[in-house]
Amino acid sequence: MSAQTNDGTAATPTLAGEPVLSVQDLSVTFPTDDGDVHAVRDISYTLRPREVLGIVGESGSGKSVSSMAVMGLLPGSARITGSIRYRDQELVGRTYKQMMGVRNNGVAMIFQDPMTSLNPVYTIGWQLAEAYRAHHQVSKKAAWAKAVEALELVGIPQPDRRAAQYPHEFSGGMRQRVVIAMAIINDPDVIIADEPTTALDVTVQAQILETLLRIRDETDAGIIMITHDLGVVAGMVDRVQVMYGGTVVESGPVDEVFDRPRMPYTVGLLGSLPNPATLGKKLTPIKGAPPSLINLPHGCAFSPRCPLVAEVCHEAEPPLIQLGGSGHSTRCHRWEHLSGLDNPQQLFATEEIGVVENPAALVQADPDAPVVEDLADVEKRLAEEEK
Repeated sequence: MSAQTNDGTAATPTLAGEPVLSVQDLSVTFPTDDGDVHAVRDISYTLRPREVLGIVGESGSGKSVSSMAVMGLLPGSARITGSIRYRDQELVGRTYKQMMGVRNNGVAMIFQDPMTSLNPVYTIGWQLAEAYRAHHQVSKKAAWAKAVEALELVGIPQPDRRAAQYPHEFSGGMRQRVVIAMAIINDPDVIIADEPTTALDVTVQAQILETLLRIRDETDAGIIMITHDLGVVAGMVDRVQVMYGGTVVESGPVDEVFDRPRMPYTVGLLGSLPNPATLGKKLTPIKGAPPSLINLPHGCAFSPRCPLVAEVCHEAEPPLIQLGGSGHSTRCHRWEHLSGLDNPQQLFATEEIGVVENPAALVQADPDAPVVEDLADVEKRLAEEEK
């Protein structure tokens, strides 16, 4: 029987040791003139050494705010409740200065845009060396050597020469590697990667993800991967949490959540992805928009967009229900009905995306515009031509 974490989710069998990070009932609220913004609502998870946890969801679902709370980087106006424990240390309530001993030393973060993390007027090596000297009493020469070693570890060629260069002399992918080097230079136990592959081409994305997994294997660090790209999650993480409206709506082992989703929102996310296996078939986008975090709807936050909505969904928000002993959990009143459907993707069936209903009219309007036909129509036309 699989061991379970504090929040009921199953630990990966190959993982061992006590959790390096434990988040319990974390909520973050921002007061504004229009009302309180409930950015994060009662989320819980644990992270063990060498484990990769994926957190996915639309923009505004609370993914990044929850990670900033862990790092202690939220503004002073934010109201934070719940518990964030790094090993045996409680982080909630610590001041910015008190967090300096944990930040980048025990818990490090890779930000989405490397240019906002790097100072353009200092060399790469100087910035890495300073990050190391902030937590270690060493000479500048030793810190520089450590910076070169970190650049080599993340796969930057000729690290001794590149360390003397400035951020603008690096490509986007190389700058992201530098940010990863800055995150790992102090050997942290936890690495939080906030959309680390955004704005990078597919080849570079794969290299960055491979680098993170190699760092995990060499340092035994646990990784939290925050992303909206479910393809990244499917190929990298051990467990996944799906967030919507500031809270977790489904979580569990990544294979089980993707193969047997028990929350309509997760079904919609999976169905909205282009997939070569479904070439010519309809995509299933989720209609509507995410809820306002100031005026959340009564009951389930997803109810205004949910194709399975019932009266009970408007009356009360469902609890996070555990489904058996696998660690799979869902926040849905109608998960049993969903589990009985042969093809849940049909719930979000809608007009096709990227398919032109009248290609001739498009060509007349713009002869240079590409014409996209439905694969089924193409096959039908070819069959008729063969006759």
